[in-house]
Amino acid sequence: MTVPAKPPVLLSRTLFAVLPLVLSMQQVYAQQLEGEEEPLVLGPMVVWGTQVQSSSVKLGSEGIGIKQADHISDLLRSVPGVDVGGAHSLNQRITIRSMDDKDLRISIDGANQNTYMYHHLGNLQIHADILESVDIDVGNNSVVNGGLGGSVRFRTKSAEQLLEEGQRAGGRVQLGYGDNSGTSFALTGYGQLTEAVDVIAYYNGVNRDNYEVGGGEIKDFSGNTIEGTDGTVRGLEGDLQDVLLKFGWDINDNHRLSFGVENYVDEGDYSYRPDMGLATDLAITESLGVPLLWPTELSRNTVTLNYEGESRRGGSINASLFRNDSTLQRDESGWAQNADFADSAGQIEGEAANTGVNVIVRKDLGQHGFSYGAEVTQYETDFSADYQNGSQEKSSEEIIDSAIFVQDRIRLNERFSLTPGVRYNVQKNDTVVTDDTFDEVTAALAADFELTPTVHLRASTTQLFKGPEIGEVFTGAGLYDSVNADIRQETGLNTELSLAYANAVLGADEFSAGFTLFNTQLDDYIYDYAPIAEADGGGSWKDNVGDMNVQGIEAYLGYEIGQLEALFSYSIADSELDADSEYLVLDKARLDRKQGDTFAIALDYHLAKSRLALHWDAQVVKSLGSGVDLDGATENNAKDGFAVHNISAKWHPTVLKGLSITVGIDNLFDEYYASQSSRTGLSLHPRFGELYLQDYEPGRNFKLTADYTF
Repeated sequence: MTVPAKPPVLLSRTLFAVLPLVLSMQQVYAQQLEGEEEPLVLGPMVVWGTQVQSSSVKLGSEGIGIKQADHISDLLRSVPGVDVGGAHSLNQRITIRSMDDKDLRISIDGANQNTYMYHHLGNLQIHADILESVDIDVGNNSVVNGGLGGSVRFRTKSAEQLLEEGQRAGGRVQLGYGDNSGTSFALTGYGQLTEAVDVIAYYNGVNRDNYEVGGGEIKDFSGNTIEGTDGTVRGLEGDLQDVLLKFGWDINDNHRLSFGVENYVDEGDYSYRPDMGLATDLAITESLGVPLLWPTELSRNTVTLNYEGESRRGGSINASLFRNDSTLQRDESGWAQNADFADSAGQIEGEAANTGVNVIVRKDLGQHGFSYGAEVTQYETDFSADYQNGSQEKSSEEIIDSAIFVQDRIRLNERFSLTPGVRYNVQKNDTVVTDDTFDEVTAALAADFELTPTVHLRASTTQLFKGPEIGEVFTGAGLYDSVNADIRQETGLNTELSLAYANAVLGADEFSAGFTLFNTQLDDYIYDYAPIAEADGGGSWKDNVGDMNVQGIEAYLGYEIGQLEALFSYSIADSELDADSEYLVLDKARLDRKQGDTFAIALDYHLAKSRLALHWDAQVVKSLGSGVDLDGATENNAKDGFAVHNISAKWHPTVLKGLSITVGIDNLFDEYYASQSSRTGLSLHPRFGELYLQDYEPGRNFKLTADYTF
């Protein structure tokens, strides 16, 4: 298979000027949105230069705006039903309702990011600082968006967003320091080249350190300090660089084109399995007699062309054309240190390229609000291994995924509307597992009812579809997969009931509350490691193992009065597999990324006269008992509960306009913990013995950020 050349890599490290810190505070309230792909978005949340919007909660105006986010988890873990597993920079793994990123639709500036690079890594390469907005659908509630568990749409900065009225150019410089994380430097310039053409140039560099775990001791499953450790996790130290160049052209008042090129590179001497804790890495490398650290580079090059247009008679059109290349390279010469593995020593590379186009049109005709469109994405993967013994291995696979859809929001009266929709999905696979075409017609129906001006009720049901995905890239791009001509597509049904309330009651300027009850049925669930009976040779392969049911609730309470904002949220997602007869060993298994009952609270207080903002948030996650799961620890997969507190303050001094200083402490009480959507638990291996998989999160981290906008 011929893979098109990569887009040019941006090398400049001295880019002019900067992003502004200024995003206006927004009054948020429960409302119906006209965009049908966002059926019940209950409010925005402004972070430094980033607006996070979720369908599961009404979020406060600043929420995590002063958290100095340097990992995607800092942005998204406060959203009910959403978590980001993985503490390593290579392992940012978004989960929604316990479903991992392979079951979600994730895009950056319209470019599809679904690339299954390596099972020890997350499938997302992005830094929080570059983002203008994040739009999250918790659950699939519309035919407009694919994905079994929902979608996450990232949008990077643009000059259009940053330039104030009458401003021709601007810039921003930022310096960041964390005593248990590393340092960062960001430089951005933006401006109008002509009356119609604008440009932004952005550079962000992060020098990431090995961090110390909470409590300063790395322990085994029994709670004993692991011999030879000093509390610091090795294999995390590295450099991350993110460069963006984006042009915008306002063709006229109603039509805009934007062209962007982004280059993201994360490199360092990293652990072989970044999703597993140091205890596991030490046990394996000491047993095999190979290095603990391996020279690794993960890069992403994305080119996008976006069009936004509005009709004078009402309606709009949005279109994206994109190319997204992700490449993972690792120098595995270290295998030569053990003669038994010398034939594995060499240079390994995996590349995943997504090329595609998507179009959506919205049009109001009387009481009807139509949304219709199409999308096509070509997924191409290539694997190559050049071994020191002179041998080579190569493999490639391809999938073309297409869909057309239409839905109509029918306004029956001022308070009630129905939204039916239909989608036709076609997926053509050219992979080792299957060379087949999968197609399905799916439908959706939603009812929105405004019970009173302050109470909004919504019920929806959406049919689901997902074909067998492309093989894991870095382990051979299908080279070692088994053929399964009988594998079937996944289908299912997501049903939800939501209630949202917002009003000035109980002495508040605004009191808000809401909940979402959901039930997601996934039929013919595909498991990558379905066990093969010993009588048939043993091992595992990719196969349908049964029907998976996921159900739960997301709820929130918000209270705003004067300068105080408070938000409390709760979420839980239980999962259980009804296994087919040949896979009864997996019966009643839960999804491995499942979290226990999760509570979160956030308080923000603004002292206007002092130009000071104060923030505190806490997340409390209850423990989970041991039980059957998919791909979890084999000996004991119980998950410890934890409570993590973060505090921060942001100050805008009057002596220098444009300057802001932010200080904070993450993990205030130095909790020793791992996210429950990360690797956890104890496994037994026939060669390595006990493997404690705990992917430790950082301990207490003092953070300081200074930025200047001009």
